[in-house]
Amino acid sequence: MARFKAEMPTELMKVFSDLEDNIEDIFGEMTQAGAKVVHQNVVRNMKKSFKNTESLEKGLKITRVYKTPSDDGINTHIGFYGYDGVPTKKYPKGVPIPLKALAREYGTSRGEAKKPYFRKSFKKDEIEDAMLKIQEKRIGDG
Repeated sequence: MARFKAEMPTELMKVFSDLEDNIEDIFGEMTQAGAKVVHQNVVRNMKKSFKNTESLEKGLKITRVYKTPSDDGINTHIGFYGYDGVPTKKYPKGVPIPLKALAREYGTSRGEAKKPYFRKSFKKDEIEDAMLKIQEKRIGDG
């Protein structure tokens, strides 16, 4: 009967072990890098589309890395948060910044034309390049 015996180098076993221990941190860094690319693109596109972008820029945030409970995915969001302007009866904290962002992105029923800037900011190649740079930095060639 034929026999086969193989031994893995201890260095390779250590690399796999370290990779398993740090995988969430690596994926977190990768999603953060992708989110930063999108953030830069959104700011650039807003400046091209609008005269005054101060209120939208102050509300544009990148969330911290989190893990979804349903599928254990590692995520980072970019979105608009907060309030802007003078409090009114309808908006006691001021106008919600996400409302302004949506009105400019998709238009309004009152006649403001849509001016897409957010959807145009998700450029798959740029995001993947940023994420791959982090992967190569953290994992290396082995």
